[in-house]
Amino acid sequence: MKKVYTISEVASLLGKSKETLRRWDKSGKLCALREPMSNYRYYKKEQLSFFEEFNNHQIQDSIDIKPQGDYNVLELFAGAGGLAIGLEQAGLKCAALNEIDHWAAETLRFNRPHWNVLEGDIREISFSGLRGKVDVVTGGFPCQAFSYAGKKLGLQDARGTLFYEFARAVQETSPAICIGENVRGLLNHDGGKTLKGMISILDEIGYRVIDPKVLKAIYYKVPQKRERLILVGVRKDIEIDFEYPQPTKATYTLKDALKKGELFNEDVPLSPGAKYPVSKKKILELVPPGGYWRDLPLDLQKEYMQKSFFLGGGKTGIARRISWDEPSLTLTCSPAQKQTERCHPEETRPFTVREYARIQTFPDNWKFAGPVSSQYKQIGNAVPVNLAKAIGESIVKFLNEKRLIEQSEKSLIAI
Repeated sequence: MKKVYTISEVASLLGKSKETLRRWDKSGKLCALREPMSNYRYYKKEQLSFFEEFNNHQIQDSIDIKPQGDYNVLELFAGAGGLAIGLEQAGLKCAALNEIDHWAAETLRFNRPHWNVLEGDIREISFSGLRGKVDVVTGGFPCQAFSYAGKKLGLQDARGTLFYEFARAVQETSPAICIGENVRGLLNHDGGKTLKGMISILDEIGYRVIDPKVLKAIYYKVPQKRERLILVGVRKDIEIDFEYPQPTKATYTLKDALKKGELFNEDVPLSPGAKYPVSKKKILELVPPGGYWRDLPLDLQKEYMQKSFFLGGGKTGIARRISWDEPSLTLTCSPAQKQTERCHPEETRPFTVREYARIQTFPDNWKFAGPVSSQYKQIGNAVPVNLAKAIGESIVKFLNEKRLIEQSEKSLIAI
C-alpha cells in the first residue's frame, strides 16, 4: 500500500483542485512535505487519514450481487437512460420509463425497442395500472421549492412541483422501495426546507426515509468529479434497511475514459463535437493540461474574467483544460458554454459527443438521438452509468433480503 502521495494524486483522491491544496498548504490546513534538495512536494498517508474521501479510496471492490428473482423498475424523468442502463446491468428489469423530452425518449426507444417508454408530461400520466407490478420507483426529479408552512408538509402542499408527481407515482404503484436522485444542492435548498418537505411527504404516503446521502461518482468507477444526492424511501411494512453502495478501491482519470484500458476495451470512437469561438480558442491555447484561467498572463486573466476577476472563490472550472491524469470536472449540458469550459487535454476543443458519453460511462453502443446540441444535453443531464449500477446492486441486495424473509415466512406458515 502506498505511503506517500503526490499533489496530483491527493487532488484526485480528495476531489479538490491543486490550487485548493496550495491554499491549504499556505494556511496550515494540510501542509505538504518537501524534499530538501528538489523542493518536490508530497503527502504521507497519515496526513490524509482524516479525510473521508481518502479512507473511501482504501475500501476493496465489492462482489457482484445477483438478483434472486425478477425485480421490476418504473423510472421517472428517465432522460437518455444513464440510470436505466446501470440498473439493467445490476440485473433489474425495466417495466416502464417516463420522459417528456422527445429526443431523449427517442434515444431510449432506439437502444431498447422492448422498453415501455411513456413519452409525455408526467402530470398527464396515470401509473395506477402498474400497482403491484413494480418493486422500485426511481426518478431524478428537478429540485423545486415548496410553499412550506407549519410543522409538517403534506402531499397536497407540493402540487405543481415535479416531486409531487414522483410521490404520486410512488403512491399509485406502492413499490417496496423508491429512489430519488438530485444535485447536492438539494441538501441546502431553501435552507433545507425543500428536502425536509420531501421526507415529510414520503412519510405521509407510507415510506420511511433512509438518511439521504451524497454519492461521489469518482468512487464508483466514474472518471468524473460528479456528485448526486440520493433519497431512499422504504415502504413502512418492510423492516429492512437499504444500504448505500460501498465506494470502490480504484479511481479513474480522463485517460481511463478516453483510452483503451480497464474501463473500455478500445479508444473512444470518433464523433461530432462542438467548437470554441476563435476568441475563446486563443485563450485556451495558453492554458496547460490541468490548468485554468489563473495560468494565463495577468492582463489576459483580467480581460477574460472581467468583473469576476475581483470576486472571491477559485472558479477553477473556468478556462479549464483537463489533464489526462485527473478525472474530468462535472460535465455540463453545453460543452462550450461561457465560463464552464472542459477543454480536451491536447487539442483546443470541447469534448466530443462520444467523449462526453465515455466520461459518463455510457457504453459505446448506446446511441443518442437528435441534433448534437440535444445529445450533449442528454448526456450532461444523465446519471453516470457505473454509479447507477452500484446503486442498482444495493437495490438488488435489499430486494434479495426482502425475498428471503418472505420465503422464510411462507415456510413457517406451511409447517
